[in-house]
Amino acid sequence: MALLELVDVTKRFGGLVAVNRVSLEIEPGQFVGIVGPNGSGKTTLFNVISGVYYPEEGRVMFEGKDITRVPPYKRAPMGLGRTFQIPRPFASASVRENIAVGAMFGTLGGSVNVDESLNIADQIMARTGLEEHRDKQAGTLTPVEKKLMEIARALAMKPKLLLMDEAMAGMHPSAIDEMVSFIKRISQEEGIAIVAMVEHIMRAVVGMAEKVIVLHYGSKIVDAPTKEALEDPKVVEVYLGKALEE
Repeated sequence: MALLELVDVTKRFGGLVAVNRVSLEIEPGQFVGIVGPNGSGKTTLFNVISGVYYPEEGRVMFEGKDITRVPPYKRAPMGLGRTFQIPRPFASASVRENIAVGAMFGTLGGSVNVDESLNIADQIMARTGLEEHRDKQAGTLTPVEKKLMEIARALAMKPKLLLMDEAMAGMHPSAIDEMVSFIKRISQEEGIAIVAMVEHIMRAVVGMAEKVIVLHYGSKIVDAPTKEALEDPKVVEVYLGKALEE
């Protein structure tokens, strides 16, 4: 059984069809990249999966349960986590406290107290290299550090599926390589399925994803293993502009 399944999902905004009859499956522990040019529907699709938007048509299934109209705050305890392209920290709280919030409202929500959540935050910080920032106010971190904290907070949720929205946008290539290695390691160690939305950072897609889903004008045009997807003539035409090996 697929961990996440979308069946003919359509989302409209007035006369604009932002997501058009998209079906896909994500397996437990699988690493998938969602790519496409600006306006292709990636963010809307993420918002449908995470419950920010409800689709007009189609179904969203998580572990065999229909969650199409389940709100985001109920999806998090089920194991569906998300990061955002622009990090949204509790600016005046410490880095440790920000990460602990993930533990309180994730799959362990209701079964861990504040002290236990802070201990989980300590464990996550040790793995993400954030220990030196432990007691800093989150609002004082650099943009890259905030992105890392955002990922750490999502990991503290102990998710089964993690949606990563442009986690590497704006990073230096060497920092991207380090982030790719870190995310892959965490995914494998924790058995987390990851769906990463990627704009134009092909090194991240090639380095991480087992398969790639390509959107264009709201429709899915390719769903295939990474190398095959990025060499597909349709993808080269609408997204890459040149073949991968070039």
